[in-house]
Amino acid sequence: MSIDVVIKEKISADHLLYVSLKYTKTCDVILNLLLRWKIMVDNSLDLLILKAGKKWKPVSPAPRAKLIQLQKIYADEPIVMEVLNLYEFFRDIEQLDKSRECEFRKGVNLKVQYKNKPVNINLEQLALYSQIFERFISYLK
Repeated sequence: MSIDVVIKEKISADHLLYVSLKYTKTCDVILNLLLRWKIMVDNSLDLLILKAGKKWKPVSPAPRAKLIQLQKIYADEPIVMEVLNLYEFFRDIEQLDKSRECEFRKGVNLKVQYKNKPVNINLEQLALYSQIFERFISYLK
């Protein structure tokens, strides 16, 4: 896996964030954006494994096993840990209880129950996620 694949996914996600969401303001676009980011991080796991080098012990190719080991290896890298935690959240989002608020308006909000806490995913939160992923891609390069 190369950084180019990750960057292509980031470009697709940016289009959803800055173009599609700007005009439609629906929770479906928000869910698609989160899915796109999940795929982007999924593709970058192999790059993190390569960066880990000798610290990496072979595990099953299951994403969950990779995630747990990467969280141990990169425990002292705050940006990587932040992205791995977001990845875990995005991976589970399809099964979580969701409610849609203010669709087709400026205040569009997807309310998600995650670990027994409500999480509001709105335009401001998506902008914060985008900044986190920008820093993460810079770290990968």
